[in-house]
Amino acid sequence: MARGKTFIISGPSGVGKSTVLKNLFEGREDLYFSISATTREPREGETDGVHYHFISVERFQELIEADAFLEYAEYVGNFYGTPKKYVDKAMDDGKDVILDIEVQGALQVSNKRPDTIRIFIAPPSWDELERRLRCRGTDSEEKIQKRLVRAKSELRTADVYDYFVINDTVDRAVREINAIMLAEHCKPAERMKILSE
Repeated sequence: MARGKTFIISGPSGVGKSTVLKNLFEGREDLYFSISATTREPREGETDGVHYHFISVERFQELIEADAFLEYAEYVGNFYGTPKKYVDKAMDDGKDVILDIEVQGALQVSNKRPDTIRIFIAPPSWDELERRLRCRGTDSEEKIQKRLVRAKSELRTADVYDYFVINDTVDRAVREINAIMLAEHCKPAERMKILSE
């Protein structure tokens, strides 16, 4: 059985990543969604091991010391990180792993594992991104402006990614990501191994 690959999906807030990923995973048993570890308290309705791996700050620090994370960051007083062991287990089981992480985390993972495939999801236009953020109805005007400033900064780093997917429609974005994943498994280095076994 061929070992799975790791795919990073990044993109600005409001681009529709969650919807794209939900559709990408529909009916697929060959994909594994990487669940982050965090030191924040669970919110109502969140389950340990489903939404996050909820751990103490002390335990998180121990895992940092043990180099147990592919990437980690502190955000608003809490730590978030991607545990290596779950990613490696899924890959060993032949599953492709999807990491939904921000640009800084993506760079950390790429530095540790250069064979990771990075996919950036972008909006079809700046106006459309702003429209989507406003239509969510969850953020204040101040928060929307902060998200837009951050989105501009993230879009400027998109050229370090391997692929650039424009989410003008969810179906097309999912088709393109599936095509990227298939193409990555058709590379000579991987296919030649099958012939030599």
